[in-house]
Order: sequence, then structure tokens, then C-alpha cells
Amino acid sequence: MPDTIHWTIPFGVGGGTDVWARFFTTWMSDHIQGNPTLVIDNVPGGGSINGSNLFAMRADSDGSQWIGTSASTQYPAMLQDRRVRYDYDDWTPILATPTGGVVYAQPNLGDTAEDVLQAVTEQRVKFAVQSHTGLELPVLIALDLLGVDVQAVSGMRSRGEGRLAFERGEADIDFQTTSAYFSSVAPLVESGRAVPLFSLGVLDDSGQVVRDPAFPDLPTFNEVYENLHGEAPNGPAAEAYRKFFASGFTLQKLILLPKDAPEALIQEYRDAARRFVDTETFKEAAMAQLGPYTPVVGEVVEQHLQDAMSLDDDTRQWLVEWLLEQHGARI
Repeated sequence: MPDTIHWTIPFGVGGGTDVWARFFTTWMSDHIQGNPTLVIDNVPGGGSINGSNLFAMRADSDGSQWIGTSASTQYPAMLQDRRVRYDYDDWTPILATPTGGVVYAQPNLGDTAEDVLQAVTEQRVKFAVQSHTGLELPVLIALDLLGVDVQAVSGMRSRGEGRLAFERGEADIDFQTTSAYFSSVAPLVESGRAVPLFSLGVLDDSGQVVRDPAFPDLPTFNEVYENLHGEAPNGPAAEAYRKFFASGFTLQKLILLPKDAPEALIQEYRDAARRFVDTETFKEAAMAQLGPYTPVVGEVVEQHLQDAMSLDDDTRQWLVEWLLEQHGARI
């Protein structure tokens, strides 16, 4: 067992992934045999690509080096971004933490979700996004599958900026992850200034989309689609949605290490996570950081990750053409 584990975080100090990693350091250290010291190494740049490339090139395979990744690390790899020099096939997961998200709209489009969904298929609506290939990508695909005519205005520096554009009336529709929804959007809903449409849902252990425990009363995108069309979404658009939803939300943040690390160490790290993730003490401490989501550990993460990251040629080609035709975006 290493005395010290160096954990590369390819983002700056104080960002979401850095805060997440620092939360987990104590829990992991306290539950790994020998209680190794976990040292966070922040290597920001390129939206996490720079630090991930360096880790891929330099990380030792003795189990003493981990990397923490986020959706913004997964997506460029899936989209075959030319800057990417890392391959998720070379890494194995210890743990993943999910998040959820909710799509909501301006109340002038309708009093209920059903009214809004009818209205947004009959008129063009604006959605303020950071980029067409960022965390909003599965949301854009979902809206397209529902027949919504979306004008995605890119250039927001954060999802928070997108929400502010919505609050100013400059955007008709918006999306926020769970923590931001509770802190910033729920008050808008309560005061009648926003109408929630659907959540993205969460994946269960068998890979089925189920209702988000944070939003048990909100239908998932899949439910809304089935209500409209009488069948589950299918075809390349649905496949692209499923993959990017899984890698961006179910596996939003991951602890990984080189897969040729000693098997006994990989198992010990996974066992360490299992020792605390279901305890009440951890759940109470994690509520503010993770919401009502239990981290996923070991082989279940591995199965989800292999499935999510494998984008076949037909799906990728559909995505390239769709992004260009619908949003003028090239990948």
C-alpha cells in the first residue's frame, strides 16, 4: 500500500471538481488500509484536457497515482477532440458520483409542463449555453427529440450565466444541475417565474433510466417522450443522448487510476469506498456536496463507463451532422 497517493485534478483550485475531490480525500484515506496520505495535484488548463494528457503520459502504474475527471473530460474523448491524448480504456474506475438536472421554461409559454411542451414545438425558443458540446449537449439532443425548435446561444461562461439570461427574459428555456436547481431555480418555480418540464433521471445499476431521487415528482425525459410518441426514443439521436447522459450525469465525476495497477490495490480502493458510501454518517456529510445520490463503486461503474464511452461510427456521424445542421457547430 503506498504511503502517499497523488491525485491529479485537471481543474483549478476552488472549482467544482477540486471541491469534490477534497471532500473525498478524508473519506478515502480513512477507509483505505494503512490510511495513506492523499495529496491533491491541481493541473488546470484546456478545460481539463491538459492535466488529463499529462496524467496519461506520466502516471505510474503502482497504484500511487489517481486522476479525478468530470463530464468536461469525458465529452472531448467521446467526440475525438484532436487535443485529447488520453484514453479511458487505459484507466479503471474506483468510484463515480452522479448528478441530475432539470429543464425548465418561462411561464409565458404555458401554465403547465404539457402546455409549455406544446408551445415550444410551435415557436423557436432561445437557450443560453456554454457550448454546444458541453454539459448541455444531451439536453439539446433531448429537446430535439421532443420536437423543440431551439436556438442555442453559446458563449455563457457558466451555467449560472445561462440562468441569469433566463431570469432577464433573454432565454426561453434553461437547464441546471441538481445543486444549482435547488439553490437558484426552485425559488423561481415557487414564485411562478419558471415552469419545470422534466428531469434527465438517473441510471439504476442495470442501466435503466429511473426518476431522479432529488425530483421524484418530475417525469424523466424518457417518460415525456413516451407520453408524446407512445414508444421509447430510438435511433442514433436516442443513442447519442443515452451515451452523453450516462457519461455526463450518471458518471459525472470519477476517481480513476491506470488499469495496469496491481489488482489487489484496485480492489482495496473500491472496498474502501464501499465501506462508507452507504453509511448514514457519509450520507449526511455528502448531502451538501453530492445531493441525494449514492456514489457508484467498482464493477458497476466499469460497466456503465465502457458502455457510455463507446460511441459507434453511425452515432458519431449523426452527431457531427446534427451539430452542424442544427447549431452550426463543428467537431
